[in-house]
Amino acid sequence: MSAVLAQPGAEELDAIVAVVNDDVVVRSELSREVSLVLPQLRQQGTAEPPRAQLEKQVLDRLILKRLQRQRAKELGIEVDEATLNEALTNIAGRNNLSLEELQTTLEAGGIRFADFREDTRTQILTSRLQSQEVVNKITITDQEIDRFLAKESSRLIEREQVRLQHILVALPENPTPEQVKTAEAKANRLVAQLRQGADFGEMAVRESDGRNALEGGDLGWFEMGAVPVLIGDLAISMAEGEISNPLSNSSGFHIIKMREIKGAAAQNVTQTKARHILIRTNEIVSDDDAKRRLAQLRERILGGEDFATLARAHSDDTGSALKGGDLGWVNPGDTVPEFEEAMTALAIGTTSEPFKSSFGWHLVQVQERRSQDASIDILRVKAREALQRRKAEEATEEWLRRLRDEAYVEIRLDQAS
Repeated sequence: MSAVLAQPGAEELDAIVAVVNDDVVVRSELSREVSLVLPQLRQQGTAEPPRAQLEKQVLDRLILKRLQRQRAKELGIEVDEATLNEALTNIAGRNNLSLEELQTTLEAGGIRFADFREDTRTQILTSRLQSQEVVNKITITDQEIDRFLAKESSRLIEREQVRLQHILVALPENPTPEQVKTAEAKANRLVAQLRQGADFGEMAVRESDGRNALEGGDLGWFEMGAVPVLIGDLAISMAEGEISNPLSNSSGFHIIKMREIKGAAAQNVTQTKARHILIRTNEIVSDDDAKRRLAQLRERILGGEDFATLARAHSDDTGSALKGGDLGWVNPGDTVPEFEEAMTALAIGTTSEPFKSSFGWHLVQVQERRSQDASIDILRVKAREALQRRKAEEATEEWLRRLRDEAYVEIRLDQAS
């Protein structure tokens, strides 16, 4: 065959399957993306849906990726080769592989390494874009944390985390009563099939309109406070493996499965009440000078002189010197490792030998120790993380929806088949 003649199937391969603003998605791109998804489905043990359904789901994801890449380009957000190579090396390392072994493994599974590499670049790019456009604009106040804990702290205590699966039967914007009725009937039919033993993951891949459909509807693990508001109450009471009734909001009808539950563990830490004297070194005060001065002060303390009085007179740590060297109750990790190691080795009521840290030379005296329930502090951290994640999930969904609504998107999948 002449080299100037088209190869059989070439026109099909390059057919346009979607127009996205001033860009297009072609059949070859869709085929490559499907080739990345199929191994994921097999790994999850999820049956492959009919090709037409799978291509529709994958194309929806490709369109969102393309819109985000276009927005990232507008904002000048890029992923350089060094960042991409570091990410790929980390992925390989998490799987106990070298980069070369990762490439071999992927290609043995039918995934071109070049496709995997570009997919990874896109993931980093969209993460940076979403951080800049959405996540970094989210603020959490202490008052929000207080209100959250007053209302929902039991969620964080009784169940630490839940893993959820999700199926969405979507509704269009401003649906007609008939469209609502049809969607609700479909959701009820799916729930009945699931409760009769149908596989949730396979059903999600075939039927769900949600963003996580191709992952079998797996939403991953949520801290209790980060569970979406729509299903917050169910997350407290549902048993592992239970399927919810359809839940409705403006997006459509949602079906939830409680896949796994993790309980909270007690959080006790040993706190140390300590005080110290610090001598900093500089051009005038050498290490030997600082060590000698502290050794002399230690002898005076052992001889009965008051630690607090000497700290006020000699310590270079002005913050604690005014309080007689008092550091208050110290949690593990609050101080630099050298200080924590020396303090932990001391018996109550004893004073250390002079020792050095990155701040200078110290004497430390342990006054008391206690085992303290640190759950309040931990709960506040978890509450902040939960609120951040909840706001980010909701804001990202809204942002993606707006990005799609404001774009010109024309689906030509049927024409390109």
